[in-house]
Amino acid sequence: MTVKDVSDLLQVGETTIRNWIHNGELPAVDVGREWRIAPRDLEAFIEARRSSQPNHSLHKATREQ
Repeated sequence: MTVKDVSDLLQVGETTIRNWIHNGELPAVDVGREWRIAPRDLEAFIEARRSSQPNHSLHKATREQ
C-alpha cells in the first residue's frame, strides 16, 4: 500500500503517515521515491492503537451502587 492508500483509508493526512514512518511507529519499505506499507504491518499498527474496550465489570458495579 502507498502512503496515499493508507492516508485515504485512515482519513488522515499523508504527512501524518510519513511522520509515523519516520518515527518508526509504522513499518514501511522505501521503494524508489515512495514508501510501501504491508497490509499486515498496517493491521498491527491499527490494532496497537485500538482503544481498550470498556471494563464491563466496573461499569456494572457502578450501576449497582
